[in-house]
Amino acid sequence: MKPGYYGNWGGAFVPEILHETFRQLNAVFAEAQADPSFWQQYVDLMASYSCRPTPLTLAENLTRRFGGAQIYIKREDLNHTGAHKANNVMGQGLLVRRMGKTRVIAETGAGQHGVATATMAAKFGLACTIYMGEEDVQRQRPNVFWMEKLGATVVPVTSGSRTLKDAINEAFRDWVANMDSTHYVMGTVCGPHPFPAMVAWFQKIIGEETRRQILAAHGRLPARVYACVGGGSNAMGIFQGFMADEEVELVGVEAGGKGLTTGQHAARLTAEEAGNHPAGTPGVAQGYKTMFLQDSDGQMKDTHSVAAGLDYIGVSPMLADLWEGGRVRMAAATDAEVMEALQLTMASEGIIPALESAHAFVQAFREAGELPPEAAIVINQSGRGDKDIFTIAHAFKDPSWQAFIRAKGEEYAKEPAS
Repeated sequence: MKPGYYGNWGGAFVPEILHETFRQLNAVFAEAQADPSFWQQYVDLMASYSCRPTPLTLAENLTRRFGGAQIYIKREDLNHTGAHKANNVMGQGLLVRRMGKTRVIAETGAGQHGVATATMAAKFGLACTIYMGEEDVQRQRPNVFWMEKLGATVVPVTSGSRTLKDAINEAFRDWVANMDSTHYVMGTVCGPHPFPAMVAWFQKIIGEETRRQILAAHGRLPARVYACVGGGSNAMGIFQGFMADEEVELVGVEAGGKGLTTGQHAARLTAEEAGNHPAGTPGVAQGYKTMFLQDSDGQMKDTHSVAAGLDYIGVSPMLADLWEGGRVRMAAATDAEVMEALQLTMASEGIIPALESAHAFVQAFREAGELPPEAAIVINQSGRGDKDIFTIAHAFKDPSWQAFIRAKGEEYAKEPAS
């Protein structure tokens, strides 16, 4: 199989002007992979700068509430900058040093990748520009504030749907114009080769830690591992720790938005009903081949999710391959279900997942009771919810949400977790 392909998906469809830049990037990445001292340098950096390893927390109250399997939460929210994104950007920062470049650019949706990239740039003394859809700038003001204070230039993108896909397009345009001095810090396991492989390599630290931790805490492997899926970097990160363990089911959870039958969602691989075809179709865009939400002419559709980091039109070619081969099962969670799972997790455990991460909680809560008490499941909490404060507050101000909160508050009071 050609390098950069995962089954039917992947590749590097890039303009000729970028061929030399990609050749250099491939060479530096291959050199780093072959150098054991590089990986150790990366692990040491993440330990001293980014609080790794992050904990694996037994959610005792949620476990009692749902019955069935013991629920463990991998706490990527406690990683530096509040999400799994730091794993990738710090690794790419070390590669930038090897290449001798002086500037980095990035795209961001939820803002966590932007904050992480700005943090890395500050630490390594690099100039930094972040492209962010105008709609996401409005939704994620706290992260925009921190990016700017960290020294990055944040560029709101006003074209298209003004979300993540448009920010990626603008970042590529910048890279073409400034490739000699600039490295594009791709935030997820998408885009042209070697980005999927590179981002997955750095994110595998999540899965390696989780495997050791669950064996130490539970004495056996988990029955299932859940992760939200936008582009797919946190999912690929944790899934890699269990890929060879066929008894461990890997479950990715996409953004169901307002419902899979409404057209207002970002579920590329999840079928509307059992046996139905998924909404995504094969296509080539933004430098690679995968399943995209597109019309019959190949034009990308608008997407929707309450979580800014999940409304991307495509999905990792790695995950498309794992889904096609049956190794990863895909599901979707609606905005309403996500808000309910968020409220329940906060009230039961004192933990505030990011809206993206809460999608994984939804599916885990649906299924925990199906398993015996001696089993365990792991939810990858890819980020923390303080970045979502305005989105959550806006949702909870709605009269329907206020009624929901009152009802749930009464329910929680009647059925204490302890």
